[in-house]
Amino acid sequence: MSKNILLIGGSHGIGLSMANALQGDHNVFIASRTTEELDGVNATHLPFDATSDELDLDALPEEIHGFAYCPGSINLKPFKMLNIDDFTADMQLNFFSMVKVIKQVMPRMATDSSMVFFSTVAVQTGMPFHTSVSAAKGAIEGFAKSLAAECAPKIRVNVVAPSLVDTPLSSRLLSNEKKRDLMSARHPLKRVGQAEDIANIAVFLLSDKSSWMTGQIIGVDGGMSTLNVG
Repeated sequence: MSKNILLIGGSHGIGLSMANALQGDHNVFIASRTTEELDGVNATHLPFDATSDELDLDALPEEIHGFAYCPGSINLKPFKMLNIDDFTADMQLNFFSMVKVIKQVMPRMATDSSMVFFSTVAVQTGMPFHTSVSAAKGAIEGFAKSLAAECAPKIRVNVVAPSLVDTPLSSRLLSNEKKRDLMSARHPLKRVGQAEDIANIAVFLLSDKSSWMTGQIIGVDGGMSTLNVG
């Protein structure tokens, strides 16, 4: 069955990879600020800034079968260099803006539909310089589990928790070969993630193939969260 899939922030990185994987079989709607990378993607675009705009529900179908919230941040600084505005901005983009959109789309989520959110490996595995983003993503994980319990059995809710992924968001951390080699060496699988690595599991969670999964935090992180290989 062709499904109606709404991606918030699907114009680059993981969201764009999801759109490319979904477009052949489903009706994809992308709500994002930019469109420059959407040429050739068979999707309906809605101009949308998650931090400030209200979603145009009139541009969406009456039933939504899959939803993913893709906007995120990588604000890595020592705690002493962060101020309350940094924490507020990370929480606003990652969590509060997500909740606002979910409140809007929830009445349109179909029976047996699926929602996918994104966290980070740093929530489970304590890492220096991640206090702000881990706080925001940790809120997503707790929220998702509670929402999954509340919405079962009608709506499934799961979270993907990646490690470092080679997307525009992480370009500063992978700006040269030395940085890339150092980041790759930190992972048991000896490479950083690609957008497709994360998109593949997210698309699976939106599909009927994951119909007995809800309330899960799924690590897609090159083994970082569970393995210590020296």
